[in-house]
This record gives sequence, structure tokens and C-alpha cells, in this order.
Amino acid sequence: MMKCPRCVQSIHRAAELCPHCGFSIADADFAYGGDEVSLRSLTDVAGMFGHGQRERVEAALERMSRRFPQLFVAVYTGSLGEVANIRQFGFWLLNRAAFEDVPADKPNESGILITIDPESKAAGMTFGYTLDAILNESDTFECLSRAHGHWIEGRYAEGLVKLLAHLEGILTKRSRQARRDPAQFRRKVMPPTSGIDGLKRMRDGHVPAREEKQTNPIES
Repeated sequence: MMKCPRCVQSIHRAAELCPHCGFSIADADFAYGGDEVSLRSLTDVAGMFGHGQRERVEAALERMSRRFPQLFVAVYTGSLGEVANIRQFGFWLLNRAAFEDVPADKPNESGILITIDPESKAAGMTFGYTLDAILNESDTFECLSRAHGHWIEGRYAEGLVKLLAHLEGILTKRSRQARRDPAQFRRKVMPPTSGIDGLKRMRDGHVPAREEKQTNPIES
């Protein structure tokens, strides 16, 4: 199961569109574009990180890549505009992005995307279906919460490093559990049927831009 990026109702991963609200990847393409988007694992469109801060974030991302070579973590910062929904945008971007500095043997289905919109004071995490057995929305919310105190003070790089450190801890713990009981984790992962829209491929944990202050990770 996954959550619909629009109405946040639970739906089956193999659904071509949400049975509750009708959302599909075509709706996201209409809002943000249907072409492939070329990015790097750290794409700072909002200019949130100075030179030294960028190096810290890149080092943390590289550490994640070394620790967990079967997956990758990417960060995108930018203003999404007043009508944009960070949950839908993150879903769309992980489907459509081509990450120039990520090896070709790491598909987006094995990616974790962190999206930050400093203008609307919102952040979210989206991950591919191959991580269904490893991560859930509680995990991603915990990660975002670790960055909250730093982000409200404008220490974006420090908050992101804290987020990645917590994510590393979660992945390490789940990896150990998977080694002890691999059958249990294999049962949780069911690759989507070939040819079905990308809607089914993503599960995500997000904090919308308009939620209450205590639940919004970068609300000032």
C-alpha cells in the first residue's frame, strides 16, 4: 500500500490512479511537466547552502552512498509557488528526475528524495518502492523532525546533516533486522506490474506547507 500524493488516502501500489480522488502521474505531469529533469544528488535551486555548507551536505550524502551502496539519497531545494503541493512535487520529481551523478545501476525506485521549499516553509521525503520493506512514514517524519530545530534558525546544512544521520541509523537498524529475517523483508517488497504508471512506485512521508507550526519542520 501507499498514500495518494493528492488526497493522502491509502491505495494499492498497482493502481493506475487513486480510486478516491482520481490522481495519477499524468496529473503531476500536467502541473510540473512531463519531460525528464536532469539534476544532481544535491540540487540547491533555492541557494540555501554556502560553499562550506554545501561541502558538508555533499559529504553526508557521500557517506550514505558508501554505507548503503544499493540505494541513493538526493536533495532538492527550491520555491514551489503558492499553489504547489510538496507531497505531489516530490512524487513527481522522483519519478521524472535523471540524477547525473548517481550510477545507472541505481534506479529511482531505490532513491530517497528530500525536498525543501524555504519560501513556503515545508519539507518532505519521498522514496521508491524497493524501500517499502525498510522505511515508512513514521521514519521519514522522524528524520524531518530531527532537522526542525536547526531549520527554524536558518541552519539548513546542519539540519540536513542531522536528518541524514538519523536516516542512516534507521537504515542500519533495518538492515540488521533484514539479515536476521530476510524472508520477512522479501515478503514486504512486491515489484510493480510492468507498464503500470509511476503512481504505484512511491511511498512517502511529508509535512505539508500549511500544517500547524509544531508539525512543520521549517516553520518559523
